[in-house]
Amino acid sequence: MNPQTLATTGLLLVGLLSPLAQANDFPTAERVLAVQSCMRQHEGPFHEMLHKCSCALDTLAGQLSFAEYVELSTIANAMTIAGERGNGMRDNESLKAPLARFKRMNQEANKACFLNPP
Repeated sequence: MNPQTLATTGLLLVGLLSPLAQANDFPTAERVLAVQSCMRQHEGPFHEMLHKCSCALDTLAGQLSFAEYVELSTIANAMTIAGERGNGMRDNESLKAPLARFKRMNQEANKACFLNPP
């Protein structure tokens, strides 16, 4: 293979793999925290829950960028704030559709990874 063909092939591969790299741009520390949170919510044997929770997060990471995940998980967490402080979030109509989307994506990921509802 000549150098020009090799360079063209390399560029093509980088172009094809780039969306995959972008889809899994979650920092390692954030992955660990998310998996630990999932494991606290789902009772079961440690290694089983480790694999199931990792699977669920990998499923989400394949569908969302890290920035989208942070935005949607922040909305979901903010909806749980009690009292008047949380009313501002819960009453915001523009957040209801993204929240529903995030919940649906989580449910689908959990189902695909055999995680029962907490």
